[in-house]
Amino acid sequence: MSKSVSEPASEYRLHPMPFLGGYDQVFSGLSLREAVGLAIVSIALPRGNPAGPALEKAFGTALPEVGKSANAANDKYRLLRLGSEQVFVLFEHATADAESEIAALIGGAAYTTDQTDSWVALSVQGARVRAVLARICPLDLHGGVFAIGNVARTSMEHLGTIILRTDEDQFLLLSASSSAQSFLHALETSIRYTA
Repeated sequence: MSKSVSEPASEYRLHPMPFLGGYDQVFSGLSLREAVGLAIVSIALPRGNPAGPALEKAFGTALPEVGKSANAANDKYRLLRLGSEQVFVLFEHATADAESEIAALIGGAAYTTDQTDSWVALSVQGARVRAVLARICPLDLHGGVFAIGNVARTSMEHLGTIILRTDEDQFLLLSASSSAQSFLHALETSIRYTA
């Protein structure tokens, strides 16, 4: 008979850290900060979108059209319609169970995947924000073209980006977490050149 030997408890504990350390800077009236604590869950809609009514009931709002976003009735969740069969749900969530919250909310009506660790989120705000973004973003971000609540996939300095206009002079930018430092550098450089 073999004896089991109990392992000593580890002295080390792992704690989640923001990709950019909670970056938060102001440059001559323009703020650039990492959106810390933001959960991102992808919903893959079945072809033909039979899940639409269940999702609308769960979030208390109609699914937005492709290229648009909508807030849930309780304002906790923001739905980004990135394609005919893809919706991202953004919401404040500090623990690692964001996907299970959305899966439970929609009751299995669609497929969910936690995307939180795949993206770094940066909020950029200020009167000259469009000038800063125009240097690195090929989209027309003029208010008459890209309205508040609009969302699009694009690239900035060769880095895949999702851009969401959240207010008059404010945008939320999502880019791959694996290139978070390069993405931040591209934004800082554009800010310096438009000062």
